[in-house]
Formats: sequence, C-alpha cells, structure tokens
Amino acid sequence: MTKLGLRIDVDTFRGTKYGVPNLCRIFDDYGITASFFFSVGPDNMGRHLRRLIRPSFLRKMLRSKASSLYGWDILLKGTLWPGPVIGEKLGHVIRFAADAGHETGLHAWDHHAWQARMDSMDSMAIYEELDRGVAMLTRILGYAPACSAVPAWKCNELVLKEKTKFSFEYNSDCRGKSIFRPVVNGEALSQPQIPVTLPTYDEVIGHEGITEENYNEHMLSLIKPGKLNVLTIHAEAEGLVCLKMFERFVRMAKSGSISLVPLGSLLREFPEIHTGFLVPKEIEGREGWLAWEK
Repeated sequence: MTKLGLRIDVDTFRGTKYGVPNLCRIFDDYGITASFFFSVGPDNMGRHLRRLIRPSFLRKMLRSKASSLYGWDILLKGTLWPGPVIGEKLGHVIRFAADAGHETGLHAWDHHAWQARMDSMDSMAIYEELDRGVAMLTRILGYAPACSAVPAWKCNELVLKEKTKFSFEYNSDCRGKSIFRPVVNGEALSQPQIPVTLPTYDEVIGHEGITEENYNEHMLSLIKPGKLNVLTIHAEAEGLVCLKMFERFVRMAKSGSISLVPLGSLLREFPEIHTGFLVPKEIEGREGWLAWEK
C-alpha cells in the first residue's frame, strides 16, 4: 500500500467555516485522517490583490480563474476594513477537526502578513508571529499544536531557528523529496522537515493540457511507490468549488491502493532521517520563491 501524506492548508475565514467541515465529511465517509494547518489570526487575504500589478501574479490569477475558485468574499477580505480573527470566530470548527482525529497544526497567525513581509522580518518578529498563532491554537485545542507549516513555503534559517523554541514534533515548510533535519550554522536541528513533494492545484491547472477533466489522473500519476509522497490541498479550493473533483480523487486513490495519511505518520514510515539544507527556489506556476530541500 502506497502512503500519501495529505496536508490541508486553511488560509481564510471562508475556508475554515465551510471548507473544513466539507473535507471532514469526506474523510469520515472514507475512513481517512489527515493533517490540517490553520491560519488563526486576522483574515486579510484580500490585500494580495495589490500584487495584480505583477505580471506573474496576474497570469496565475487568470489561469486558475481565481475569482470563481476562491470567491470574491475571500479575494476582498481585509481590504476595506480589518479582517475577522479566525480563531476567535471559528475556534469550534478547528476543535471539530481535531476531535475527528485529524492532526492539527499551525499555518499562520496572519497568512497575508507572512507572505508579504516574511523576507524583511527579523528573529523577534518571526517569533512573535509564531507565538501568537501557537497561543491561539493552544487556547482553542486545550493543548499546544504538535506541528506547523508556513504559508506559501516561505521559510528561511531564521524561521527554522525560531521554530525550535516551540514543541513542534515536525514542520512542513518546504518542497522537496525526502524527510530531513535542516542544518543551520553547522547544526542539525531537532525538528524534522516533511516536504511537500507534489504540485498544488493552482500550480498545474491550465498548464500543459491539464484540465479539470484530467487533473486527478495527472496527480495520481505523480505518486511513486516506495518514495515520500506528500500532497497539499486547500480548504478554499478542494474544500469548496473543487470538492466534487477532490472526492473523486480520494475514491480513485483508494481504489488504486493508495492510503491517505497524516504527515506525522510518515515519520514512522521513513525512520532514517538524513540532514539537508533549505534554499530559495522559483518553480513554474508559482509567483516568487519558495523554500526547497537541498
């Protein structure tokens, strides 16, 4: 049985309120547990619209049909007034996912702010963002989150060092091919990285003939037996407008002897963990750089 680590990024108020329960229902129907990473602070995602002046971002928005994919309530959230604090309004949804047996970790305090400002944040600013998110999730769950995954794979050595101040059993902050312990200043850190190995929906849809009709087949073809396989989906996409397509994916995966599992279980599947480094890299279908395993 080939294992596929399933990571769900929950970026927004709408994705939390509607997408998470939708996905939990599918997982319950098929006997699946997965890893949810929650943004718990203010939903200011609409501020990303300022990036439309960048040709690469505009092309991505048009190719992925972002207005129909995400909905205008997401695309405009936080533009005219401060966005709602997700954890305060929807803590019960986050607890629902955890009570259903799903691994529950931190994605971000302010998802937009992390993407927009992470490059210029110093150690103290990084720690404060992480600490606010961990504190909110701890209040919601009654215990500290055991894992984390930064937005958009925006991670560097400062982030890695600050994360060691929290009790994360693992992090998923980069793309790559194998589980590894990142080396910073010559020291292998204690918290392993579980990289995402497969592309996301918005990275491949509309590229090289990939459409809604053949997307599932394409993604399943990328899963390799005996290798680390990790997929990221989004509560705002696969949990909403792409929900039926994703349910077909789950059904096809299970019929093809692919077991969908939480990321943490992969630590037992691949116990031999080597060391490695994080480097910035640009990939097709995504604007800007992301952290990559080297």
